[in-house]
Amino acid sequence: MAITEIQNHNVSKLSFEEHYRYAYNMVLFKQGDQLYSGVRQLIAQHLDHLAETLIVPTFPRLAAAAVPGSGSNADAMERSMEGDRFLKSIKNVWDDHTGSIRKLRDVLKYMDKVYTTAAGVPQVYELGLTLFLVHIIRSAVYPIHAHLISTLLSQIQLERDGETITRSTLRECVDVLLRLKAHGERGNVYAVDFEPVFLQRSADFYEYEASNLLTQGNAPAYLSNIHKRLKEEADRTIHYLSLSTSPALQSLLIQSLLTPHLDTILHMPNTGLVKMVDRDGYADLKRLYELFLKVPEEQGKKALRQALRRVIEERGNNINAGAPNDDTGSGEGKGEENDGSKQSIKQTPASIALSAALRWVQDTLDLKDKFDRILDGAFSGDKQMQGSINEAFQSFINANPRAAEFLSLFIDDNLKKGSKTKTDAESDTARTKTLTLFRFLTDKDKFERYYKTHLARRLLYQRSSSEDGEREMVGMLKREMGFQFTHNLEGMFTDMKVSEESTNVFRNDPKFNTLSFDMTVSILTASSWPSAIVQPSPINFPSQLSSGINQFQQFYDSRHSGRRLTWQGALGTGDIRIRVGGRIYEVNVSTQGIVVLSQFEGDEKHAFKQLRGVTGLKEGDLTRTLMALCHPKHRLLIRHADSSNSKQITPDDKFSFNENFKSNLVKIKVVQIGNKVENKKEREETMGEVEEERKHQIEACIVRTMKDRKILGHNALISEVAHQLSKRFVAEVGSIKKRVEGLIDREYIERTEDRTSYRYLA
Repeated sequence: MAITEIQNHNVSKLSFEEHYRYAYNMVLFKQGDQLYSGVRQLIAQHLDHLAETLIVPTFPRLAAAAVPGSGSNADAMERSMEGDRFLKSIKNVWDDHTGSIRKLRDVLKYMDKVYTTAAGVPQVYELGLTLFLVHIIRSAVYPIHAHLISTLLSQIQLERDGETITRSTLRECVDVLLRLKAHGERGNVYAVDFEPVFLQRSADFYEYEASNLLTQGNAPAYLSNIHKRLKEEADRTIHYLSLSTSPALQSLLIQSLLTPHLDTILHMPNTGLVKMVDRDGYADLKRLYELFLKVPEEQGKKALRQALRRVIEERGNNINAGAPNDDTGSGEGKGEENDGSKQSIKQTPASIALSAALRWVQDTLDLKDKFDRILDGAFSGDKQMQGSINEAFQSFINANPRAAEFLSLFIDDNLKKGSKTKTDAESDTARTKTLTLFRFLTDKDKFERYYKTHLARRLLYQRSSSEDGEREMVGMLKREMGFQFTHNLEGMFTDMKVSEESTNVFRNDPKFNTLSFDMTVSILTASSWPSAIVQPSPINFPSQLSSGINQFQQFYDSRHSGRRLTWQGALGTGDIRIRVGGRIYEVNVSTQGIVVLSQFEGDEKHAFKQLRGVTGLKEGDLTRTLMALCHPKHRLLIRHADSSNSKQITPDDKFSFNENFKSNLVKIKVVQIGNKVENKKEREETMGEVEEERKHQIEACIVRTMKDRKILGHNALISEVAHQLSKRFVAEVGSIKKRVEGLIDREYIERTEDRTSYRYLA
């Protein structure tokens, strides 16, 4: 028969036109069903013959290894070769069959056109595919289906275990399964018969692999393996599986290798997140981040964010543990500031506390730099990761109640002339970084108070390294917080500028200035400067200084009627010349120091009580001044103390000028003007002032809000006030309620009739 000859590849003996006419006539004379049935039977018989003679003899004899990766290399190679031989037999039969079917389709074209449509049966080619599925792939006679699925899985497992397989053979067999589809089934044979089994077998394998690798406790290696497996499986779907399998397969890998083990990976001792951060393992952290992103519903990212926050907070708490506490630095600053000499100076408790405060800020900045690099280098600048980093820094920074003070001291250190080790660019960078820490502060009003005090001392003692740097810092704070935050700071700059101009006019005005020495006067607007700065301290100026004060007072009164100057002697400095042993020294000392030194014109001794009466200084101010003048580095005065108490100055101590004073330096600085960490008492005073100022700010905010809203519910008012003040400090609900009650008592607002709201009273 013609069909048999075609199947036996004897086409050259046949006449296409003759056999086409035979088929045509059968259909034309209503014998199409007989023709169709005969074709079906012959194709089925031929497929059964091919299965028996070409496929069954190639069935693999070796079963797949019970445990992935087990078995000898020889066994693996044998399984690979047997599997390849079997799969090639399937492909060869497929090629033989489809080639024959295509030729039959050409001969039976008229039957396809007329009969199959009317009878509602598949055309010849589709019939051939269906018969191949029934008699080969799903043969009821031979276990071809079971061998095919197991061989495909075995070949894939061999490749997963590192063995070499013939990918093209798998690709060809998978293509066969993709082209076959049983009647009534939704998907092709690949999707129905192979893919579910493949995915389940893959899940079993990767769950086994996960349990095995996790026991090794190497997080980077484990993550690297996941990355490798994801890449391998993606490559597999591209080269010999269906691309439609890729999403499910990738998801399966994440579910098997990663999702159940997030915390285990993150907290592996010596290799987990902590260790990756410690050694700046950007590559490992990047892989960790990218893999955790693949976990559904952001479980991985959430776990990473929480773990990262704990890592930062732990390091931050360690930094806080080294910060000075309220008792640190309570000692008086007994030593002078370093004037550049190479003489070593024993650190005082105050200087130790200051160093610790500066180190706290620097350590925090270094930690922030570290995690900024991790954010950019490993986390691709992810905003959510950045948010977790910021939350962690805000948490531990505000856990240190002295953070605002330390930050202001750090900026002070960078802006002073004493910061010789930094270039302008480095100082600018430091200011920018400190602004980042400033943003983390919840109590920015505390920082404002400290910064105002430290800036005042820098300006008055001319310790700023750059006016541009000072103004740039204030400008940064202004852009961050608004005009109101820096209003007084800018007023201080204005005062210094006006003072400089007024001093220059005074110096060049012979009508008022007849002084034999130069004098610079700083005229401060009381409302712009810290109260501790402008509050007068008692002092009796010596006649020379009194003369200068009187002349400037007359000059000022002649230009400003109605204004009153209150002289503050505790803030100034001056240069005086002293002659000792035939040598003249120029000594820079505080105004209070000048007042004290002016009492030692001869070799007489002066008792502490006597000096206090003559100078008018407070006991604490006089004590600090005498300690500086008696310091071993530049001992201008000699203390004659009671031997029973040699360390602390007492009211019974006496002092005399050091006639044997010597120094290699001509210019000597003995003035102590450096900012220091507050002791417990000073801190309590500062916090009291802050709390008092907060009361006024809360009340002002309540009044502004009620004036705008007229009537507002209790909870809404509390919430609105807390929100408005949150940029400066955290307003406690209890504090807001107290201020509300106070405003009710003073008739700024009143309760409504239902007692649940407030009404503004004009």
